[in-house]
Amino acid sequence: MFKYDVVVVGAGGAGMMAALYASKDPSLKVAVLSKIFPTRSHTGAAQGGINAAMGYRDNSDSAEKHFRDTVKGSDFLADQDAVEFFTTHMPELISELDYMGVPFSRDKNGKVAQRPFGGASSPRTCYSADKTGHVILHALYEQCLKNNVRFHNDWYLLSLAVDNGHFEGLVAMDIRTAKVHAIQAKAVVIATGGYGRVYWSRTTNAINMTGDGTAACFDIGIPLKDPEFVQFHPTGLASTGVLLSEACRGEGGYLINKDGERFMARYAPDKMELGPRDLVSRSIETEIKEGRGFGDGMGSYVLMDLRHLGEEKIMERLPQVRELAMDFEGVDLVKEPVPIRPSCHYMMGGIHIVDHKTCATPIEGIHAAGECCAVSIHGANRLGGNSVADVVLFGKYAGQGAQQSAKKRSFTSTAKLELEKIKWTEKFDLIRKKKTGINMFEIRDKMAETMWYNVGIFRTEDEMKQAYYTIEDLLEQFKDAFIGDSSESYNMAFINYVEISNLLKLAKAVTLGAINRKESRGSHSRGDYPTRDDENFLKHTLIYNEGEYYRLEYSPVTITKYQPEERKY
Repeated sequence: MFKYDVVVVGAGGAGMMAALYASKDPSLKVAVLSKIFPTRSHTGAAQGGINAAMGYRDNSDSAEKHFRDTVKGSDFLADQDAVEFFTTHMPELISELDYMGVPFSRDKNGKVAQRPFGGASSPRTCYSADKTGHVILHALYEQCLKNNVRFHNDWYLLSLAVDNGHFEGLVAMDIRTAKVHAIQAKAVVIATGGYGRVYWSRTTNAINMTGDGTAACFDIGIPLKDPEFVQFHPTGLASTGVLLSEACRGEGGYLINKDGERFMARYAPDKMELGPRDLVSRSIETEIKEGRGFGDGMGSYVLMDLRHLGEEKIMERLPQVRELAMDFEGVDLVKEPVPIRPSCHYMMGGIHIVDHKTCATPIEGIHAAGECCAVSIHGANRLGGNSVADVVLFGKYAGQGAQQSAKKRSFTSTAKLELEKIKWTEKFDLIRKKKTGINMFEIRDKMAETMWYNVGIFRTEDEMKQAYYTIEDLLEQFKDAFIGDSSESYNMAFINYVEISNLLKLAKAVTLGAINRKESRGSHSRGDYPTRDDENFLKHTLIYNEGEYYRLEYSPVTITKYQPEERKY
């Protein structure tokens, strides 16, 4: 049995930041589990930048303005104490990343360059061309190696072991050998990213974004907070959903309908293309629904035009975006507009965090950071540039929180941990040897289709209830799922099986939260309840997994400074 003081699950920006700060105490043994090689983690897909009120491009910017923009962007569902903590500490963290070796782009004075992003009152998004997440990921990996963090790559989290409220450790599979391992730990940081793959092909998310850690926490009684809030990025490539960064619009890109019109003037006359993401995505879908888009059905789209920026600026600021458009859409955006349509991008909801300063969950010893959890600083809608910022800042504090937990907790009994290991070993043998059953990928595709059409950008009661019943039926069908692979080494079909099981559970939670939130707020837009209802729904959703039954509760939003008001851009 492996034994560590702190285990971090996930090696993206949040996970490696947590591992780095947990390992600053050399007396602690710290390990990272990752189902892929660390620098292939999804943080590397974050193109546009990281928000911090440095004041380099606009010296009137401040942490207070960043705080105000974030609360407004959240449609007033963010916890304001957490947001203030976040915006106050971000400038200092940019300096830390700079000293670690993150190669930020620079302005003419040698300062970290900043660009405008949607929903922001000042240009505060620090960046490294359009590869910001990629360079941060590599810098953090180097720092973790320097601190002697142990990496278990190609290991997949199966479950967490908790006995009578006491965290014992976790169970994971070494994908290379298919051996199931028990790992005893005093503390764990879950940093497994989002679960946008509930929409499968209509998402900017990498194929590995399947909510593994979120589902593992959900299974042991930690509630999901606000899962109904799903962000659809305005500019996914029309044919694949691959992300084209908000930096495109931050640098001056236009959104054009089939009449050649910059249609955002209708929806956000002041901010235009730099309105908040929920508003821009709804605007694009409205243009398409009202016949001003190109194509039809799932192939409908509008255009993003960057030609007026010129090749020199595009190659300096947006080289990766150009490459992605050429590779995945066959369009050179220096020469022609690129077809785009909204695509599932980010989950504002996730694992319930009870203390934003340590990223602790309701179970002592279990912490979480990044998109897998809800701190909650994003509320009903996240601003562009706040995600990578969230990842690194709360990754740091989750690591410090886990370090504190490890110092005050001792290794406990491993009885439950051993039982979990036996359960998963037997389950793997049973599933891989099964000869017939329902094709699990057909179940996955039906889930994704249901979520896109019924729990997408625009929602109604009837459509969501239909989705809920469909997902419950798919969960029942999944009991007879067949993986078609009996091998041991690199049995990716079994990993897919567990991932799909997790996605189905999370899809059900997203849908239940959305049905019961009878208002429109941020990314949650209902045709049957088109207005925000602060009297009844200025509160967080909490969903508990009690087996086949999900229990729903609500908790208050923390408001410290800004009372809700009408959200205009």
